This record gives sequence, structure tokens and C-alpha cells, in this order.
Amino acid sequence: MIEMHVAAIALDTRTGHPIVILNDPGKRRALPIFIGIFEANAITRALDNQKPERPLTHDLLLNTIHELGYKIKHIEINDLSSSTYYATIVLQLNEPKSKMEVVKTIDSRPSDAIALALRAKAPILVSPQVVAEGTIPADFEKDEAEAEEFKKFIDGLKASDFKMKGEGSS
Repeated sequence: MIEMHVAAIALDTRTGHPIVILNDPGKRRALPIFIGIFEANAITRALDNQKPERPLTHDLLLNTIHELGYKIKHIEINDLSSSTYYATIVLQLNEPKSKMEVVKTIDSRPSDAIALALRAKAPILVSPQVVAEGTIPADFEKDEAEAEEFKKFIDGLKASDFKMKGEGSS
């Protein structure tokens, strides 16, 4: 799993729908996920550390999780099928004295899982399959620089740079 963070909430220029954009730690790959307006609002509130006077839905759910003795260990965006992302909220029993790790998983929409993770300050993990299938390049300059460096390396290679296995100087 690859830990990612919320880079921004944006609006799709064609449809006007909100998109949450996740970035990898090196800011090389971006994972855009279309979400609803209410979830975009919930994520934005969490990013801005806004505390409502009364608990909103994600606050209520997090309070319930805590009252039941659990904490959010992390969330996982773990599947992409037919342009739909799937996520899981991973709960861990919040018992420091417990000898066994008690973990429960809850199926979730990515947007709700992200809103909860931000409130709980829990990691957002993305499966390698989702990263491979759903991300787009986010740092074109660095990608181009690396491609140019690789091209120079390849152009500088000569046949004599390669030796067959077992070949050596006699």
C-alpha cells in the first residue's frame, strides 16, 4: 500500500463536479476521484480544521467509533472497477494494554473514508493496483528531466559496455 495525502479539492471544468485529488509522497502521481458536493464540503472542513458547533455526519461517525472503543487505524482505497473506486475503513481496538490486535474493516465510499481519515488524522493508503490504474503524472518537468537523463544514458552506451555471462578477461 502507498500512503497518499489530500492535495486539493477541485471542480471538473466540464461537469462542475467536485474531485478530491490525492498525491503520493513525492508529488509525482495524482489520483483524482469524483465525489459528491456534500463529501467535498466535509473534506474541505477537515482540511481547514473547522469544528462545527454540533457534530456533522462524519464527526458523529468518528465519535461513535471512539465511544465503541475503537480508533481509525487507516483507510484503504483498494479497488477500481468500471470507473468506481472502493475503500475500506480499518478500525483498531483502542486498548493499549491489550495483547491482541483487534481489527475490524468497514466498506466505504472513498470520499467518506477520506473525510473520516482527515478528522482522525489517520493514514490514507492506496493499493498498488489503484495507483497503477487510476493515477496520472503530476510532475511533468521531473518526468521529462528523468526521461532526458535516461535517453542520454542510453545514447552513451556502447556494445563493449555489455558482457555475456561467463565472459571475462583471460
